[in-house]
Amino acid sequence: MSYSSLETVRVTVECPLAIVTIAREAQRNALSSKVIAELTQVAGELEISDDVRVVAVTGAGDKAFVAGADIAEMAELTPLQAQAFAEMGGNLGQAIEGSRLPWIAAVNGFALGGGCELALCCDFIYAADTAKLGQPEVKLGVIPGFGGTQRLARRVGVAKAKELCMTGDMVDAATALRIGLVDQVVPKAELMATVAATAGRIAANGPLAVAEVKRLIHQGQSTSLEASIALEQRSFGLLFATADQREGMAAFLSKPPRAAGFKGR
Repeated sequence: MSYSSLETVRVTVECPLAIVTIAREAQRNALSSKVIAELTQVAGELEISDDVRVVAVTGAGDKAFVAGADIAEMAELTPLQAQAFAEMGGNLGQAIEGSRLPWIAAVNGFALGGGCELALCCDFIYAADTAKLGQPEVKLGVIPGFGGTQRLARRVGVAKAKELCMTGDMVDAATALRIGLVDQVVPKAELMATVAATAGRIAANGPLAVAEVKRLIHQGQSTSLEASIALEQRSFGLLFATADQREGMAAFLSKPPRAAGFKGR
């Protein structure tokens, strides 16, 4: 699979991990419509890859993950154009959340506005100890448009989400960890190695099972507990029709136990 035609995004596949890098360092990796379109394209292409088990998204350079949406592009939008731009960002978020693959945001610097929202779409957020995160849109007279008000509240709680979105304040990595906005903070030099280590542990497991865990937890956030448990029970049963289930249990029961060779089937 070739990604040579991309202009604003780089993709490096180091199986089982695909690293997606937003490459607009001079603009602090701001999310233009071109970047959003290319990220959405990449998400779709990785979805059908046989080799990739985990995706990491990060920003080029050492200053920013994504410093926000592209204000120069947004400044003169009409209301309908602004809504369409927000819908583009929403579609990208849905592609990441709905992916069968786990996505890890490797926040290597500023993750503000649309950058924070991009991270919030991912399954995990790992941050460098120098990172700063926030939703400062109110300082521009607007609000988060890529799902920030909703995903942030689900991550850090309603009151803290209101505070961050109403003040527009940035928080440092340590504070972000304390409030649950990020999942792990590491020295900047260790960020990608930490992401790769997590990717390796995930990739050692059954990919169909990993995909079902992601789908069920996400779907359960908007479904009753009773209905969610019923969905879990159905998926549990269906996985017993897979070669991965047979391989995983055979590997466990072998004498001595061996590593399972999962194929995603």
